[in-house]
Amino acid sequence: MQSFIRKPSVLMASLFVGLLGATSVASAQSLQIKQWAASCSACHGTDGYSEGGMASLAGQNKAELIKKMNEYKTGKRTASIMHQLSKGYTDEQIEQISAYFASLPAEKPVAKTK
Repeated sequence: MQSFIRKPSVLMASLFVGLLGATSVASAQSLQIKQWAASCSACHGTDGYSEGGMASLAGQNKAELIKKMNEYKTGKRTASIMHQLSKGYTDEQIEQISAYFASLPAEKPVAKTK
């Protein structure tokens, strides 16, 4: 029986399938994080860009967002609904949502016209 590594085409195909699977997992995780973040849109605007009234989340510091969410979660900070909503997220989810909003530009991108 020939060694698996001696067949470059088999090795390359295996690597490609492995990378494709890793990309699918990363895409699914990214979609899940965006779904969690979308629940913030009712008050904080689409993708965290507030139209007024509430603070924009986009472009804020990740550590500050995590701190605020944890303060809502523990009851140290109160609001009409945030102290209740924050309890529905794990620490890992709060970190991922905060990282998502922190990765966005602070100013809403302007759509280009042709």
